[in-house]
Amino acid sequence: MKILISGASGFLGTYFVNYFSSLNINFVTIGRSNTCNIVIDITKEFEINEICDLFIHAAGKAHSTPRTNDEITDFYISNVLGTKNLLNALKNVRPKQFVYISSVSVYGLDYGIDINESTPLLAIDPYGKSKIDAEEMVKKWCLEHNVICTILRLPLVVGDNPPGNLGSMIRGIKKGYYFNISGGNVKKSMVLATDIAQFVIKAAEKGGIYNLTDCIHPSFNDLSKIIAIQMGKTVVPNLPKFIAILLAKIGDLFGNKFPINSTKLSKITSTLTFDDNRARSAFGWNPSPVLESFKIKKDVK
Repeated sequence: MKILISGASGFLGTYFVNYFSSLNINFVTIGRSNTCNIVIDITKEFEINEICDLFIHAAGKAHSTPRTNDEITDFYISNVLGTKNLLNALKNVRPKQFVYISSVSVYGLDYGIDINESTPLLAIDPYGKSKIDAEEMVKKWCLEHNVICTILRLPLVVGDNPPGNLGSMIRGIKKGYYFNISGGNVKKSMVLATDIAQFVIKAAEKGGIYNLTDCIHPSFNDLSKIIAIQMGKTVVPNLPKFIAILLAKIGDLFGNKFPINSTKLSKITSTLTFDDNRARSAFGWNPSPVLESFKIKKDVK
């Protein structure tokens, strides 16, 4: 088997690279970094002439809240136009299997319990909508070219040096400005990057759409305690909800320059979990519990 990986220098992409390397699997990396075998910008038109059996599309924009129209447009350019350019470039490659790394953001929900893959895709935010559009494009292309299509919808992806909200939590705990709100007892789905890397080839052989979680759905309180212990901290401070509500209302007035607003508060104080029984039934998906396996880099800044 030969594998091509887009976004190979990104957070999740590096886990694919490390895992495939450990098994001596033949793969070629694609990305903007000079460390990649093929250096391209998928937001521009390009060609690929490397023949492969499996293409893993992990490139795209995430882990940010857009503050301007240009930043909103960036999600479309990276995730939709980038995917279109990539699919056009694969005309000379013709992989037998295609895996698209998507997100549970496509469901467009801020709260819910055990949301499964049959749930309507209702996202209207720039990131979630761009992933919906890219999913549809990939499914259509795979159908037209008789390629086995696999879409992995991921929640919070956990690794040793994560970007996004988890990275912010780690830095906040280290520097002493992270607070759980009202005990931090709401649950969120998450999954280890290492488990995704070990699963992707197996899923690619069969195809389909799958949510992936650790099935434990830890709380913010549980997760922050694990991080604090590794940081040598004894306590994670707690912020009463009524104070958080007051701060959020101030944030509503000041806009994106303020660290919290009512929308953000609603998200971080609402349980949101996803059902991965489809992957468990189809493949025996049996991931590691995040809280037992999560290790952070001590040199995080």
